[in-house]
Parts: sequence; C-alpha cells; structure tokens
Amino acid sequence: MDRGYVRVDTCDYSVDPAAIGHHVTVLCDNEKVIVLVAGGEIVAEHARCWARHQTITDPQHAETGRLMRAEHHRQRPSGHMRSVDSGPLVEVEQRELGSYDRLFTVIDGGKEVG
Repeated sequence: MDRGYVRVDTCDYSVDPAAIGHHVTVLCDNEKVIVLVAGGEIVAEHARCWARHQTITDPQHAETGRLMRAEHHRQRPSGHMRSVDSGPLVEVEQRELGSYDRLFTVIDGGKEVG
C-alpha cells in the first residue's frame, strides 16, 4: 500500500497512514472491510460501501495523516529550493516578447489571423 487507501470494487477505504509502504491483507464480506498488516494488526475497519466510486475516510486516519505531514514538513530543511550542480552558467539571448508574437503571426509583421 503506498497512498493511504485500499480499493475494494470501485470504492477506496482509508488505512492508518503508519501502514503506508507495507504490504497489507484486505478482508471483506458484505458488511465490512478490514485491513491487516503482517502480524495481524488491524490498520483499518470500515462498513462496506455498495455505492460506486466512493472514498471512505476514517477521521482518525485523516488526523494521523495530517500530523505526520506536519512533522515531515518540520523536519525538512528550510526553503523549498534545492541546489543542483549544473555546471557553469551560460548567458542566453533575450528577446522582446513581441518578436514571438510576430514570429507566430499573432500581430503585425506576420500573417493576419482571423
């Protein structure tokens, strides 16, 4: 499981975010969907939904996910940019934007549109 939900028929059921990245076993019958991790620990239990294309989210799973994302963001180094060594910088030619309009025949100097 890699996104926090398992799919049964056409419906998605939330799973405890701590189980993300682990193999899970999904058990279901006409009334319940139960998700287990190795060792048999239950990481989700939902009433079975028979409507099509629904997403069923346990509020506790949503809150746990929110807390885990907040913790992840606190642990990231400040700033969202990362440095990449791309070699020496090269100066490139800069054109007036209108030259592209003329090139693509949007304004005078090119083919009339319309």
